[in-house]
Parts: sequence; C-alpha cells; structure tokens
Amino acid sequence: MKRVLLALLCLLVLAGCANVPLESQPVAVSDDRPAPQGNDVPEPEKGIDALTVVRDFVRASGDPRSSNAAARAYLDEQQRGAWRPGRAITIIDNIFGTNFDVQTAPPSTGASPDPNVREVVLRGSVLGTMTADSAFIPGSGPIEQKVEVRRQADGQWRISTPPPVLLVTDDDFGANYNRVPVFFYAPDPETFVPDLRYVPAKPQSGLPGLVMDLILAGPSAGLAGAVKNLIGDQVTLETNVQNNDDGSLMVQLSGLSGASPETRTLIAAQIVLSMQTVMSTRIRLLTDGTPLVKDHEYWRSSDVPAYGAATSPSSGLTGLMTAGGRVRSLGDGTPVPGPAGNGLYNVVSAAQSIDGERLAVVDRDGDQVRLRIGDLGHELPLAGLTGGELSRPTWRPAANGAGPSGEVWTVVDRSTVARMVLDPSGRWLRQSVNANDVLALGQIDGLRLSRDGARVAAIVNGQLVIAAVVRNGDTVTLREPRVLQPGVLSAVVDVDWGSSADSLVVATSSASQPVQRVSVDGRRMDAFNSSNLSAPVRAVTSAPSRPIVVADAGGLWNATELGEVWRPQPHSMPDAEPFYPG
Repeated sequence: MKRVLLALLCLLVLAGCANVPLESQPVAVSDDRPAPQGNDVPEPEKGIDALTVVRDFVRASGDPRSSNAAARAYLDEQQRGAWRPGRAITIIDNIFGTNFDVQTAPPSTGASPDPNVREVVLRGSVLGTMTADSAFIPGSGPIEQKVEVRRQADGQWRISTPPPVLLVTDDDFGANYNRVPVFFYAPDPETFVPDLRYVPAKPQSGLPGLVMDLILAGPSAGLAGAVKNLIGDQVTLETNVQNNDDGSLMVQLSGLSGASPETRTLIAAQIVLSMQTVMSTRIRLLTDGTPLVKDHEYWRSSDVPAYGAATSPSSGLTGLMTAGGRVRSLGDGTPVPGPAGNGLYNVVSAAQSIDGERLAVVDRDGDQVRLRIGDLGHELPLAGLTGGELSRPTWRPAANGAGPSGEVWTVVDRSTVARMVLDPSGRWLRQSVNANDVLALGQIDGLRLSRDGARVAAIVNGQLVIAAVVRNGDTVTLREPRVLQPGVLSAVVDVDWGSSADSLVVATSSASQPVQRVSVDGRRMDAFNSSNLSAPVRAVTSAPSRPIVVADAGGLWNATELGEVWRPQPHSMPDAEPFYPG
C-alpha cells in the first residue's frame, strides 16, 4: 500500500510541474535561437487525429513565447529540436481548411501506402505578412501548404514535415502581438513620422527593450529613405533596457560621443515618443554613463516639444469647399475673397496650403483644365500645367516646418505625377516625380501627400495605395507602394489623411459601408456609421482635431467617431466637395 501511495505522490508532483506557466522572455523569431528541449514544450491533448494536430499547430503558432514552444509541441522529436521557423509570419483568415491529401488518405477514403503517415493539405486565405523588420505588409489570395504527419510509437500523431512558412490566424496574431508606432525623424518639416511595428505582447516588461531594438535597427522597408535614421549603425545599447529602483526606465546608449546637442535632443524625443504606447513612467537616458541631453537626464512625454505642430492646420482654419465653380468657406459658406470665390474662375477642385496662406485650384478652360497657384484672396496665376484631367492638388508641408509651402502635387491625365515648385524668383516650375512603381499597379485617380510629407496615399484603379516619398536632391521617387486591404477595400473615390499620421479616411461608392478608417499599413479597417448618408459618397476630408466631412448625393455631413450618426453640415450645398488644408 505504501508503494502505491508513493507512486501516486510522484505522479501528482510531476503533473504539478507540467502545469507551471512558462515565464521566459519573448524573443523575435530568428534562425539562431536555441530550440527548447524536454519539459519546455507543453504536450498536446492525447488522442487527437492528424487533422486536429495540424489545426491546433496553426492556432498555437501565434504564440511566440519560448521560441514558439506552444507550436513546437505538435512536432515529432526530430523536428522539435531542428525546427527553425523564419522571421516572417504569414497571417491568414481565421477560417481555414485541413484535408487529407488523396494519396495518403486513410483507408476509408482511399488506399494508403503507409497507415502511419498522413499528408494534410492546409488551405487558407492570406491577409498579409509580418516581415523580418516587424512591419505588416498587406496581401491577399489563397495559400496551400502540405504538412506530413506521422503516428509516433506511443500512438500519438505528430508533424514530421512542418509548413515552410509560419502561418498564424488573424485573431491569434492580434491576441499575441501589440502594434507599436516607432517614430523616425523627417528633417524637412522637422517632425516625427510613425512607423507601425508589431512586437510580442507578453511579457509586458519586455516591451521597452523590443521597441528600443526597433529604433536601433532603423525604419522599416516601407519608410526607408523617406525619413532620417538619427541613430547610426555605430550606436548600440551599453546594457539591456531595465527598470530602476525608482520606477523609471533606464536606457543606456553607447557610440554617440560625436553627436551634436541638437541631434541628442532629437534622439531623446524619438525614444520617448516611441515608448509612450508601452510604458508611462519616466525614462532615464544615458550615453556612455552620462546624460544623453545635458541637464536633462529624466524624460516624460510632456517634455518632448510639439515637433508636428507645423504639419497640422491651426484651429482658425475651418476648411473650404468647392461648390458651383467657386471656393467657399466651410465655416460659414461664404465665397473666399478674390477670383477663386467670385466666379471669375470655373473651379473644378482646390487645395489650401497647411498654413492657410496659399491656394491651388484646378479650373476648366473649354475641354482642358489648368492649375493655378497663388495667395488666398488674390489672383491665382497659371502655373503652366494643363491636361484633360488634373487630380485635386495636394500641398507638401513647408520646408523646416515654417512659412508657407512652396510645393504642390497633382496627377496629369491619371498617368503622370507632377510637382510644382516655387523658385526664388516667385515662379512655379514643374518638376517630375518618379511614380513608376505606383503606375505599375494602374492609373492614378487621386493623390494626397501626408501632412509630414513622408508618404503619399493614392487611388489606383479604385484601390487604396500607400507609398514612401523618397527625396534625393531634386529627385523625388515613390517607393514601396502597397495596396491596403486588397480584395476587401474597393471602389475608392476619395481619401484623406486622418486625425493621426498613421491613419486615413476613405470614401467609397459602397452603399453599405461608404466611409472607412484604415491604418497606414492596412492592418486594420473600421467602418463609420452609414446612417443618414445617401449613396454614392463623392468626397471626404479629415484633419487633426476636426470633424470628418463627407459629401454625398444630398450635400455635406459631419461626424467625429466611428459609431456616430452623420450630422448635416450647416452650410452644405448639393454639389459641394469639402477640403481641409493640406
């Protein structure tokens, strides 16, 4: 009897050990990390069939902790030690299928050369990829992977040939990864640009270190060249990011001995802005044992200057609209002073500079349209740009974040992106934009520069496309174009940048969901309430700290939140199209 009790006691102890939660730090998926062994791998439920093994393996693949230990548990002994999933993650729809391949199906469905081997075909729909630099790239289309499963000596089915790519469902990715905007500096408007990244959500104590690693690695491929990497390759972390006894977070850098005081202040701002979504405590910034910024060792978000102030319209600029061939105020409906408002020009579309001082209009002259640019309230000289079609103009933010802007973009005949630049003599000169990568996707129906100037949003064959604006001297190129929400978001008729620099507001011809908010990387899309709107919606405008205004078949409507019912704009007109500065 004593022997039986002793055996039962041993079993209870072992079972308790097996249920101890894993507490190891999350690590990025890489090829050089050690594979977990033995009790580091939790065992799956006993007796599950080969199809369930593959399905549960996919569901477990979303958890990156302990070198993907949860997914590794579904592999056979050989693969548990050898499996090295790539750094990228393919995100698929929550609904996916698993079926036996006909050649290795069980005897009930067909002859099998080996009853202990099953080849399972995994089919799903791709939503996108988290790349090696922790950024999301949208995608679409079917995916099919063959997974070999073998019956082990103990009778359990285990995967002997895992998929070549790590597949994670949409919900599991959202549950296991946090979105973090990592900020990089745009020197021309002197502001910081968010670069959306995704890091393992647990443990929370490890998030600041992961964010700091992303800062040191530089911008993602989708933003490279459009922003400046303040921290060069020579800069490293002297020690791990860690919490101090006083509750602050300590970041100790090395390799900044030659950095100017201005650069050090910008680096401090970059770190603090990037950390604000993962922590709320003070940050102690050191380099080579001394404060990164002289006489400013501890930092909070409130210590960072408002670098983006010049890229947002001032509160006194209430917005404008075109209606009946004239430019009018959104605030009171009155025509603006000068020819643009008194009917001398037959205005088709228009755009106001971010500081509100200048106006660019497209006016009709017979079967052609022309671009005019000048000071608001005055005559607008012809800029020397004509065509059968010109898209609504869009303004680049002012250089150095001060003064009126001197650069306007438009699309000529849906096939050429032109930018008009103000030279020192006061003339607007046409310069080219290399938009070949965007045009490879189709004709461009509309274009909006982001208010920080680092990105452009384009309507291409009814799809929403984002690209980086890369400047090299006088050469400007649109790089890394990406279709957002491909296969889901279509029939786009207008777009504007949202209340934050990492979101957009889109108008579509859809009757059920005519207005959408889309993250700048396309990972998330949310529909605004469609109540009170009459299809089709024709135009949309958005800006920080302002209501969103849309134009539908009956006029203009305002809303602020996603679920809010649209309210009539007080000074609406049937053919009005609204626009905020930018």
